[in-house]
Amino acid sequence: MKKLRLSPYIWSTAVMALSLALALWVASFIKPSFVSGDIPYQSSSLWVILVYFFAAIVVIAVIFFFIPLDKLKYVFRIVFAVMFGWGIFIVTFFKIPTPAAYALAGVAALIWLFWARIWLHDLLLLVALAAAAAIFGYLFSPLTFMIFMLVVSVYDILAVRFGLMVWMADKLSDTTSLPAFIFPKNPGDVALKLKVVQFNELRKEEAAKREYVILGGGDIGFPLMMAVSVNFKYGLAGGILVGALATLGLMGAFLIQKLWLKGKPMPALPPVTFMSLVGYLIVFFFLK
Repeated sequence: MKKLRLSPYIWSTAVMALSLALALWVASFIKPSFVSGDIPYQSSSLWVILVYFFAAIVVIAVIFFFIPLDKLKYVFRIVFAVMFGWGIFIVTFFKIPTPAAYALAGVAALIWLFWARIWLHDLLLLVALAAAAAIFGYLFSPLTFMIFMLVVSVYDILAVRFGLMVWMADKLSDTTSLPAFIFPKNPGDVALKLKVVQFNELRKEEAAKREYVILGGGDIGFPLMMAVSVNFKYGLAGGILVGALATLGLMGAFLIQKLWLKGKPMPALPPVTFMSLVGYLIVFFFLK
């Protein structure tokens, strides 16, 4: 009897749907909490996010080039543990007492740090991206973030074309701190240790023989932020529409990779961005 095998279409749709629902739920508590404070609503500049994004890329690339991986491994693992703990804190802060939220965040971070499993990594990454989307959706207007996604999509194409994306993914994979979702074809493999998945080895295999599919966190996180931003400005229906069309864009990326590129690395963000743009234009002209 053949094992049940799940396609990346099922995994990614489930992740997008769950993360979008969680982000929109957290966002429903964000605006009332922030509106009475000093945090400006959707007024952050496009240049701010572009400078921070590309500065981070340059810093990470320089670090990987000059510092041996054995000295980076534990640093990046701590950074990821803190990021995952932060995500848990944000999504629980509004519903449970603050000390309990801190405690839960600390426990989640420590469990990932010392007992990383594929399912736990994917779950904590989902929560962290949803938390980030809920906050950045408040800080950036839909138009600002849409332009940012278009710029990053061009960068994504160039980074994959010239090998920068693959090189950085190799380095992060070696530190067991890959900022990406791992979708196993066999559902039971989600219980395996995170370190069994090595991106540099995985991409050498034929596409049909790969037991795991890797999806970058940004391919989920960026459309999430866009959907939440639209939700804040135009309402829940608009946010859901943008998220749904972004999911279709992600399905299109998998199809292009399978049918045209024959399993070679592909930037998923461009088709996701295109469909997010379609959703944004529909909302802007017909639903606002």
